[in-house]
Amino acid sequence: MPKVSTIIGIAAGAAGAVALTPLALGMVGFSVAGITAGSMAAGMMSTAAIANGGGVAAGSVVALLQSAGAAGLSSAATAGVASVGGAAGGLLGGAVHLLKRLKK
Repeated sequence: MPKVSTIIGIAAGAAGAVALTPLALGMVGFSVAGITAGSMAAGMMSTAAIANGGGVAAGSVVALLQSAGAAGLSSAATAGVASVGGAAGGLLGGAVHLLKRLKK
């Protein structure tokens, strides 16, 4: 049976990841208005375009991130982000529980 700290970690990790993903996308330059000039996203787009002979391939990481930045996360992307956040939160919660046990 999972401990309370693990369950809290899973819930907080999942919710936090979903809430913070749009903010993170905007911070690196994937915005509603498009890719922000001079941003990390612009560098990624430039690299992808050079690698593909002048265009960014549909379905590429850059294209998917720009879509998420412009339109928000799809249901599938939200589920994926929540799963990764929940797993990370669960690991952190489990580590907290383990450290508490080791202190005793």
